[in-house]
Amino acid sequence: MKSPEYVATVTRIYRKYIDMILNEEKFIIDENDVNDLMQVFNRGGFSNGHLDNNPNKEFVFPEKPNNMGIYLGKVNKYNANKGHITLKLENNLQVGDSIAVQKESTTYFVSELMIKNSNVKDASNGCEVTIGRMKGNISAGDKVYRISSKSLSDFAKKSYESAENIKIPLNCTVTIKKDSPIKMKISTINNGNSIYNNINFEVSSNTVPIDALKTPISVERVVKQISKTNNTPYYFQNITVLLDDGLYVPSISSLNDLRRSALEKLEEEIIKKVARKPIKVSNKKEETITYTPNLEHPNIALSLRNLYFDYDYSKLHKQKITKIYIALKLLVNKNYYDIIDYLSENYDLYIYIPTIIKANYKNIILNSLDSITTRFNIKGFVISNLADLKFLEKYKDNYDFVGNYSLNVFNNYSIDEYKKLGLNRVTLSRELNHNDIEEILHSSSVDTELIVYGSLPVMASNYCFLGKTNKCHPDCGTKCQRENIYYLKDRLGFKFRVIPDNLQTVTLIFNSKKLSIATNDIPISNVRIDMIDETIDEINKVIDSVYNREKLDGKEYTNGNLYREV
Repeated sequence: MKSPEYVATVTRIYRKYIDMILNEEKFIIDENDVNDLMQVFNRGGFSNGHLDNNPNKEFVFPEKPNNMGIYLGKVNKYNANKGHITLKLENNLQVGDSIAVQKESTTYFVSELMIKNSNVKDASNGCEVTIGRMKGNISAGDKVYRISSKSLSDFAKKSYESAENIKIPLNCTVTIKKDSPIKMKISTINNGNSIYNNINFEVSSNTVPIDALKTPISVERVVKQISKTNNTPYYFQNITVLLDDGLYVPSISSLNDLRRSALEKLEEEIIKKVARKPIKVSNKKEETITYTPNLEHPNIALSLRNLYFDYDYSKLHKQKITKIYIALKLLVNKNYYDIIDYLSENYDLYIYIPTIIKANYKNIILNSLDSITTRFNIKGFVISNLADLKFLEKYKDNYDFVGNYSLNVFNNYSIDEYKKLGLNRVTLSRELNHNDIEEILHSSSVDTELIVYGSLPVMASNYCFLGKTNKCHPDCGTKCQRENIYYLKDRLGFKFRVIPDNLQTVTLIFNSKKLSIATNDIPISNVRIDMIDETIDEINKVIDSVYNREKLDGKEYTNGNLYREV
C-alpha cells in the first residue's frame, strides 16, 4: 500500500542502522536520513508511541490523515493574478518537487521556481523564492510543505531499478525442428537459494514450423523473442537454439506464448518446493463431543458492554437466556453493583476480559478480580487473547474459560490446541462461512459458540480518542466517565460507535452496522448476542428472534459470509 520509492527509502535507511548495530559501530543518526524518512511519508513527524512514561498527546496526528511532508515555510506574499507565492525556504526545493499549501487538499507540481525574477532549477534553505502557477485557497501566512522530493524519488527509483533489482538466472534450449512442435527446455542455475536449484522441465507449443518461402527464421530472431523477460523476476543467462535450416515460424507471437508458458511452469515448480504440506491426521478423533444440538432453540449468551441505571433488567426474557457476559470495566465500578447483584443471582455470570490489558494495570485488575469473584456469583471468564490464560491461571480450576472471537478459531486443529490450554468453550471466527461452521460443529472437541447479533468491534486501540492521548492525565476532562455517546464519523457519514475504557485508556471502535446471522439452517447449540445501547425491549426482541431461529429483516452482504445488515 506504499509506493516503491517509499519501500526503497525505508529499507535502505533501516538496513544502514541495523548494520551499525551488527557491526558494533558507533550509533550516530544522520539528520539527512531523518529528513528522507520524513519526506517519503510522515503524519506530523515521529512519535515515541507507548515508550514514554508520560501521556503522549502526539501519538495520533489530528491535522492530516495522509503525508504531511517537509515544512518549507510560510507564504509571505500571494499574487492571485499571476499565481505566484513568495516564501523564505526552511528546506531545499527544486523543480520537479511537489508541494502542498495549508488550506488546500490538492498538491502542486513545482514547474516554475524563481529567485529575484530569475528562473532557477533549485533553491537552498534560507533563500527567498517565488513559486509560479499556484491557484486556489491561498493567502499570506499559510504553511507550505514539500510533499515529494524529485531527487529522493529519483535516487530511490534508481536503487530498485538497477542494483536492487535481483533476477533469477536460467538456462534455456529452444528446439525448432521440421514437422515437430516448437519446444523449450528450462533449467535453473544452482546458487545459494535452494528453492531455485535443480529444476528442469520442457514445454511445447502448438505451433509447427513450416518451410520458408522467402526469409527463414534466424537464431538471432529466436533469441530476441525469448529474451523478453523484463516484467518477470527471471532472465536467460544462456540460450541455446537448435534450429533446422530453411524453416519459418508462422506466428512469431507463438515464441512469446511459449516463453510465458515456460515461466509460468517454472513458478509452479518453485511453489511446489515451498508449499506447506498438510498435516496427516487420523479421521477418527480420540475425544469428540457427541453432536446433539438443540435444533429448536439455541442456548443464548447475552453480552452487555454497557449497563444503564434506568433499565429494569428484571424484564429480560429470563427463561431464554442461559448466561450473561459483563465487561470487566463495569464490574469494577461500584455504581453498578445493584444491577450486577441481580444479574449474578439470576444468571450464570461471566467476566468479559478486554482485548488489551496494559502491563501497569495488571496488578490493579487482578486485585479487582479477587474482590469481584468474592462478591458476585461468577461462573467464568471470556478470554480475549492467549496472554489471558497465563494472566488468569489461578482461576482455571474453579471457573469456565470461554475463548472469545478474537482468538480467531478457524478450524478444529486450533480448537484442539485451545482445549489443551484449558478452554471449555470457544467462540468461532467471525470470518467463517456456512460450510466451515458446519464442518467444525460436527467434529469439535469442545463446545462452540457463534456470535449471531450485535455491533461488533472493528478495532481495539491502545489510545483514548476523547483525551487525545495514550495514557490518563489529569486535565483531559474525563469525558470517558460521562453518560455521553461518542462516534467517529467517516466521509460517507457512517457513525462508528466509540466506547472508552476508563480503567486503562483503551478505546473500542465498533462497526457502523449492526450484524446478524440467521441460524434457522445452522445446527448450532450455543449462540451469543452483543448489546451496547439497546433498550430492554429491543434486547428482548432480538432474544425472541434468535431463540426461535427466525430470520431478521435486512439484505445479505455480498462478500460470502453469513452476516446480515439490519
